[in-house]
Amino acid sequence: MNAQALGSGSVPDGTPEEVDAAAASGRRAFDGGWPRLAQSERAAYLLRIADEVDKRAKELSLTNTRENGSPVSESAGAAANAAGIFRYFAGLAGYLEGEDVRAFPKGGGESVVRRDPVGVCAVIAPWNFPINLVVIKLAPALLAGCTVVIKPASPTPLSIRLIVDAVAAAGVPAGVVNLVTGSGRLGDALVKHPGVNKVAFTGSTPVGRKIAAACGELLRPVTLELGGKSSAIVLPDADLDAMSKVLIRSSMRNTGQTCYISTRILAPASRYDEVVDMVTATIAASKQGDPLDPDTVFGPCATESQYRIVLDYLEAGRAQGARATTGGRAASLSGGLEHGYFVEPTVFAGVTPDMRISREEIFGPVLSILKYDDAGGSVDEAVALANNTEFGLGGLVFGQDPEAALAVADRMDTGSVGINFFASNHAAPFGGRRDSGLGTEYGIEGLNAYLSYKSIHRKVQ
Repeated sequence: MNAQALGSGSVPDGTPEEVDAAAASGRRAFDGGWPRLAQSERAAYLLRIADEVDKRAKELSLTNTRENGSPVSESAGAAANAAGIFRYFAGLAGYLEGEDVRAFPKGGGESVVRRDPVGVCAVIAPWNFPINLVVIKLAPALLAGCTVVIKPASPTPLSIRLIVDAVAAAGVPAGVVNLVTGSGRLGDALVKHPGVNKVAFTGSTPVGRKIAAACGELLRPVTLELGGKSSAIVLPDADLDAMSKVLIRSSMRNTGQTCYISTRILAPASRYDEVVDMVTATIAASKQGDPLDPDTVFGPCATESQYRIVLDYLEAGRAQGARATTGGRAASLSGGLEHGYFVEPTVFAGVTPDMRISREEIFGPVLSILKYDDAGGSVDEAVALANNTEFGLGGLVFGQDPEAALAVADRMDTGSVGINFFASNHAAPFGGRRDSGLGTEYGIEGLNAYLSYKSIHRKVQ
């Protein structure tokens, strides 16, 4: 299949009746045999799904790129990452199968702790990483014994169709995984549906608040992975050459459309100009263009509305006194890209903490560089700036002294911090603080989010 054909297609604009049908299908499968399979049997299904996802690697990559404009240099790894998530959670079957018996502290009895699947789960994912942000919910839910109704973002339904195809090819029983497609109103209906037992959502903080309110009213468990405005603290001894090699991945990944990236660079006053020069040169030298070109680093904004939002932030940055050292406006490209939603990759210097571009999530190819006072080698102001935000999702520390960098990372009030690079670890918890969300994904902690606990107390014979 060629690149032109991949990513083309249509999906239903679903109805409330189809949400009812999907939830009912999930309930029948949950009340049937799926939760009663041994954990090792469900793990075997996950391993087969992983193999089927690997078979669809090229198709997934090109479909993803054609749906949301992610460069193929980014989307090419989506299938391998998704398959890795399925395999990781399959490896946790032994954790679920292990006997958990806890003695009464004062003796005379013990409690058998059971981990039961929570039920039918609504999985609602955004458009920026449509494949993996579904799979990180789907894999632990399936291992736990839950059934699932997936609602992908309206711009990116075809990528998830391929994941559902992989699930079917792996032999997963009908009704265990269900898919509804359409506008956000379907997600709202799913969140509030009486047949749903848990909601897992990744997306914007405003939408997350509405989902949290609905789930709070229903006393329904919810996991929310929301927005971010993370900071990279550049310590006075940082190796800027090494930093330049990981800058885009850590601070401008996926054309800046990544929740955890550190889009605020906090540079020491003693090296501020050096940092600005390095960041500017690195961003300016990276290719923007056709996302189907393997050499492209920066693609378009995923949607017209996001394009308009990013342009508004560029205008706000200039109006509030920031200085664009590269970029700063809509991109003017040729070769058939003239009407694409391209924004020049932008670096703003002279940014102060009160500016909108410093405080609000932009979700586009825009970096802000702030200055902190490092007199006497102190990083207190840098830590205060990093923590002076409503968000708490990611973060970075760049420095050559490992112990000093770790000490700074410990002081950052956020869910994840990278030292000299940033990457997600399937085995380690990932979650946000404050406006960045509730709950945790990845790791055993992410699996526990799909479990309900029962304690059976008995006398010791």
